[in-house]
Amino acid sequence: MQIKDLQEISEKLIPAFKKAGNVALELQNKKIKITQKSDGTPVTDGDLETNKIVVEAIKNLTPNIPVVSEETVNLKEKNIYKTFWLIDPIDGTRDYIEQKSEYTINASLIIDRIPEIGLINAPKKNRMFFSYGKSHAFEISDNKKTPLDCKKKTEQGKIFALTHNRKTSEKISDFLKKNKVFKIIKMSSSLKFCVIAAGEADIYVCEPRAFEWDIAAGHAIVKHSGGLVTSDNGEQIFYGKSGFKNPGLVVKRSLLLEK
Repeated sequence: MQIKDLQEISEKLIPAFKKAGNVALELQNKKIKITQKSDGTPVTDGDLETNKIVVEAIKNLTPNIPVVSEETVNLKEKNIYKTFWLIDPIDGTRDYIEQKSEYTINASLIIDRIPEIGLINAPKKNRMFFSYGKSHAFEISDNKKTPLDCKKKTEQGKIFALTHNRKTSEKISDFLKKNKVFKIIKMSSSLKFCVIAAGEADIYVCEPRAFEWDIAAGHAIVKHSGGLVTSDNGEQIFYGKSGFKNPGLVVKRSLLLEK
């Protein structure tokens, strides 16, 4: 696909993401209906309704591209796709249930196993992020579109790291110490990637956890903003792996995190 095709697809999906965000907010403001998936994790009516809206919009726009969603995937089946959509209708379901604000709605177009479009809506934050190629990453907030370039917005000379858990492992703690991290901030969901793309934090590191639909859209947005996303071994991350499992991650705003 050409860059103009990726732009058209991503921009045409933004209204569906905003609609899905509004539905998620409405359901969160009511009594959320919760059931258990076969793996014991919770799923809400918000997950299911946002999934329906996003999947329908994607299928209408790109009917020939397969869709893999957290809410419908069969992990027992081997993935045969190299080009496909990866969807996480609500990343941060527990935050959603607990009436918190960091949950996100996510989709990424994977082309030849690489994320080439990323869309993330954080409805309770009123922040919509999307990207479709190098130097083509943006945030929409209060109807204002702002380019994302990973330019540092925190204090110069100090490195701010994000974590999904207040307690970091010894391996992660050692990594952050080696990178001279000044402050560690807990943050849920793929919002971590967006905050780094916006220059509001510098680095996120984690050991292998979660699934590809949790990170693909964020990966695209950080990459297209000028940041770096690799495995914890410094290798390129490809999508469509067995079981859609993630390696350990290193997400950096830039090589020079202090500036």
